[in-house]
Amino acid sequence: MKIVRVDTDVDDITYGAVEPEGIRIYRGTPFVAWEPTETVVEWEHARLLAPVIPTKVIAVGKNYADHAAEMGGDVPTSPVLFLKPPTSVIGPMQPIRIPQQAEEVHHEAELAVVMGKVTRNVKIEDVGPHIMGYTAANDVTARDLQRADGQWTRAKGFDSFCPLGPAIDTDLDPQEGLSIVSRVNGDLRQSGTTADLVFGVGELVSFISSVMTLLPGDVILTGTPSGVGPIVPGDQVEVDIEGVGILMNPVVQA
Repeated sequence: MKIVRVDTDVDDITYGAVEPEGIRIYRGTPFVAWEPTETVVEWEHARLLAPVIPTKVIAVGKNYADHAAEMGGDVPTSPVLFLKPPTSVIGPMQPIRIPQQAEEVHHEAELAVVMGKVTRNVKIEDVGPHIMGYTAANDVTARDLQRADGQWTRAKGFDSFCPLGPAIDTDLDPQEGLSIVSRVNGDLRQSGTTADLVFGVGELVSFISSVMTLLPGDVILTGTPSGVGPIVPGDQVEVDIEGVGILMNPVVQA
């Protein structure tokens, strides 16, 4: 199933599921209780939003060896975690806004894990039922501020610096080696696969849940392959993840 969150001409902001004819509208949310309605909205009458608004976004740094190398660092011996605020989340086709204080902003294409249950101290082998599904993410980063600050909160925390979407796919298996691609203005920038994750999804969820409780709808960004690079106002950025679809966002000056 592909789960979307939409603003439609016939209803308020709501969740739905992708069907051949359009989007089947559901009552409730997929994190508590929901049920299908008789309403199917055609695509031209629906605007896709970020598929979830999490209480927190937990991101993982240097989780691809090639990206760690291009950033001049070694592969870590345990996951390197940082947080992005919920206010950084935007949906498909919403603009990434380049802040006035940043001079070098980069795209980072990533597979995102969407949690489905309250999760605390879960073992690796028990992680599966705690995951609702997967979506695409762009861990937008002000690289110059990251270098200047020596830590990553400001560089990665600006409003609009966490595009998510277009849907949550509940049937993917990252262990199968899903392709991760980014393009800027149609030009290929990144091309990797989830088979190259240093720490797999099970390891990440288990590790993070030993540090903090994960709530339904929380999002884990699993890291980016090599090829990160600059984006500037006027660009169109795509994150294309096999099985999820294409997350596209324009870039504007804030």
